[in-house]
Amino acid sequence: MNGLFAYLPTFYAKKIDVSLIMCLYHQVLKPIVIRIFLVGFLISLSQLVAFRIVSGAALPDETIRVAIFKNAATVIVDGEGIIAIRENGDAVALRPPVMIRPAKNGVVVNDTTYRRLTFSAASAIYVNGKPYRGTAEITLGEKGILVVNELPLEEYLVGLINCEISSAWPIEAVKAQAVIARTYALNRKEARRTALYHLESSVIDQVYNGCEIEDSRARRAVSDTAGEVLTYNGAIIQAFYHSSCGGRTESSENVWGKRLPYLSGVDCEYCLLSPSSAWEQKISLLDIEAKLKIAGYTVFGVTDIRAGQRNNRGRLKNIVIVSTRGELSVPAVQFRKIMGYGVVKSTNFTVKVVNGEANFSGLGNGHGVGLCQWGAKQRALAGFSYAEILSYYYPGTKLTKFSDIR
Repeated sequence: MNGLFAYLPTFYAKKIDVSLIMCLYHQVLKPIVIRIFLVGFLISLSQLVAFRIVSGAALPDETIRVAIFKNAATVIVDGEGIIAIRENGDAVALRPPVMIRPAKNGVVVNDTTYRRLTFSAASAIYVNGKPYRGTAEITLGEKGILVVNELPLEEYLVGLINCEISSAWPIEAVKAQAVIARTYALNRKEARRTALYHLESSVIDQVYNGCEIEDSRARRAVSDTAGEVLTYNGAIIQAFYHSSCGGRTESSENVWGKRLPYLSGVDCEYCLLSPSSAWEQKISLLDIEAKLKIAGYTVFGVTDIRAGQRNNRGRLKNIVIVSTRGELSVPAVQFRKIMGYGVVKSTNFTVKVVNGEANFSGLGNGHGVGLCQWGAKQRALAGFSYAEILSYYYPGTKLTKFSDIR
């Protein structure tokens, strides 16, 4: 009996040791092993996904520089965890919100002048209340502060979609928009590679208001067309586009004096279903005269305005201004710019003067060259794919991966 009892403590100690080890394994070691496995798996998966993205899209280091504010009197930068870097690469401790004003040789914050300040943040950097991805570079411009947003090209496109169209449109139309916006941006980047920025954030180039109105459908359209651009004879095209053409797209030669085979103009009956296809506008002759004078034209006592000749696409070549000093011919494209693109919406119009007012009746919205956004929407509703839509509006072009031509 004494020998048996002497054995029992050793027996139970071993049993307890084994139990503790098993408990330790299940409670501590096993989760760690699983986590290590999962981490390894996720890293491998992420590398695979990254490879697939890089192999089929624009390269990951492809960025774009967009002028989001020009000649601003004041700029306020805000955001969570913002970091500011000055022109020499040193970090600057600035407490948000940061108010920036123009100075003689740069920009000033808290009585200190900097030639350049570059801001970034953990998520988005806010500039004058709008959120932007990437960085915000702030320098002195010609007549105020210049703010340039530098960010990955694909992120720029996601933010752009709902500024140019609605991501709620048929997805094939949204994909078409993603491709032409990417094509346009890369074409401008090459043309302006030595400039301070590649694009403006207005209708001068492409409308872009940061990441405020991004959504999943916009991201899907960009992702599904990742890295795709339109080319002609192996080169990225000038992918101009507009809101609605009014039934026929315009030739680039008629607008900018340069003939491009893929921008010669096509018929677009789908566009006529657009709510903005037809428009009317009234402008007093006094206002027309004042705007013409500001633009440098010598006119006095405007009494009438008449439509001039039309080009081969049905749009006006010129406008005839009748005044007490005779008649003046103004190019229709220039007249539209002087009056305002949102006032005279296209160069396809008629005009009649009644009681000192010019009454315009027109079709289409925009310069009319390239893809018609409302026409693309209707084509998508009719079952056309984004590739078919693009090949129609840009005849002779090829849908190509940017990585294949870089």
